Amino acid sequence: MTNRFIVDGRLDREGVIAALDGFLRRLLRATGLQLRYEFRPVEPSPDEVEQPELVVNFSGRDEHLLTERGAELLKAIEYVAHRWLRLDPRYYDRVLFECGEWRQMRLEELKLAARVAAQRVRETRQPFRFNPMPARERRVLHLALKDEPGVRTSSEGTGPRRQVIVFPA
Repeated sequence: MTNRFIVDGRLDREGVIAALDGFLRRLLRATGLQLRYEFRPVEPSPDEVEQPELVVNFSGRDEHLLTERGAELLKAIEYVAHRWLRLDPRYYDRVLFECGEWRQMRLEELKLAARVAAQRVRETRQPFRFNPMPARERRVLHLALKDEPGVRTSSEGTGPRRQVIVFPA
């Protein structure tokens, strides 16, 4: 994959915005989805690990279509956009697609699930296996539990079957 949108380790936001604007305009016209989108550059924060540098936020009459069934359509459009930009997979997390704060709600849901799993592992002394999930979500679980006493995490499996396991420490 080419990294024409990565300059000195940072995302060329202007280039990505120009390319994505054309791509999304054509996609929405072809699909007939009643959606608007806006680009929101994100400044780096010392508190966040691997945060996006650009968020594409969708809104409009058809936004429910993007977020139903675990946001499958939103994730699919994001993936196709990454491929269309020819981003190296290592940089996929730099451009994030959002709709109705779905990802923020999912982030909070994952953090809560991590705390519940950690408590369960501490009480039962038995490992807890999460369902397979994308790398971005697995990372949230690992980070949520890295300082949690009495547990450790590991990822097992390959590809779409990769999952986080919480073990007693």
